[in-house]
Amino acid sequence: MSISPFAPRKLAELPAIEGVRLAACEAGIRYRGRKDLMLALLAPGTAVGGVLTRSRMASAPVDWCRERLARGTARALVVNSGNANAFTGMKGREAVRATAEAAAEAAECTVDDVFLASTGVIGEPLDPSSFTGRIAELARAAEAGEWESAARAIMTTDTYPKLATRTVTIDGQDVTVNGIAKGAGMIAPDMATMLAFIFTDAPLSAAAAQGLCEAGVADSFNAITIDSDTSTSDTVLLFATGAAGARGVSKLAGADEVRGAGLTAAVEEVMRDLAHQVVKDGEGASKFIAITVEGAESAQAARRIGFSIANSPLVKTAFAGEDPNWGRVVMAVGKAGEAADRDRLAIWFGNIQVAADGEIAPGYTEEDGAAYMKGAELELRVDVGVGSASSTVWTCDLTPEYISINADYRS
Repeated sequence: MSISPFAPRKLAELPAIEGVRLAACEAGIRYRGRKDLMLALLAPGTAVGGVLTRSRMASAPVDWCRERLARGTARALVVNSGNANAFTGMKGREAVRATAEAAAEAAECTVDDVFLASTGVIGEPLDPSSFTGRIAELARAAEAGEWESAARAIMTTDTYPKLATRTVTIDGQDVTVNGIAKGAGMIAPDMATMLAFIFTDAPLSAAAAQGLCEAGVADSFNAITIDSDTSTSDTVLLFATGAAGARGVSKLAGADEVRGAGLTAAVEEVMRDLAHQVVKDGEGASKFIAITVEGAESAQAARRIGFSIANSPLVKTAFAGEDPNWGRVVMAVGKAGEAADRDRLAIWFGNIQVAADGEIAPGYTEEDGAAYMKGAELELRVDVGVGSASSTVWTCDLTPEYISINADYRS
């Protein structure tokens, strides 16, 4: 599998966050010669918020997290790759319980303060005995700053680890937000996406952590698609250790509090950065495409039209072939089921207006459109002419390599 053309030349260097220690190892769950198990140990008092897949086929770890989020506290996070522990019945629930018990013992906490996530093949039982014995070992080895190692351990078909960080000043003190994520296929989030874990030393109430997480996914993980398929395992968790409180930062009780505006922006930026990295690492992707829909009746309508365009195999293959086939965009707008005025529809490829008032724009040439499509990062803008609302979604193209990767996924 070739490395994504968008892979960064240098990975982001994430600073240590007080109250977070990480470790990862090769447990042999599915892969050989690569790390596939990670543990994050969190300081007492860590608050947690999260958003989880709305798939009716949710994995056993998703169910486990859903049942514990209401408590709002966390002491450990265990993530494995190679096996999603989804559609595994009672065996899946037993594997989750065994993993949580091992982590609770290693972290010296209750099982209800342990959060879990799994990613990989669906429908194959996950044998916890193959890795639970490694959790105590990871706890002893855990150190601050092991972000890249943790990010690599949660990869499946990803071609590079995804990391992001931001720093914001609150009450005169620096507060850090770090994030890691995985994802390259089965990406069409219906709440969050794939797996993403955000960490901060900000002192947050559980309600504030939950609010920040929910607000952050709206225009990041919930605004991307690679292949229109929503995972059984989608999990985004935000952990706030509160360590900055010892430096004089007062607890933030709500995500909308004025003092927390900078933190809200930092969390959103980290999530958007990670979400864009996921799309840029889309299986076989050669184009990163921003699709903005304007002139819609509502933001929700604009989002649905945007996804109709972004998920269209015909549109995606046109981008892959560098073909400025704007008729396929017209088709995708029409099938979205949202209000659109055919005779006012306008389309732009970057700054090139392709269509205006329901027909080809005066002065547009196929040569201009084809030249624009040769770029790696592209913008498509559509005005549907019925209102003032807008929304942006991000996607990638569809290439033969996507088919190859997924046809051979379990081979």
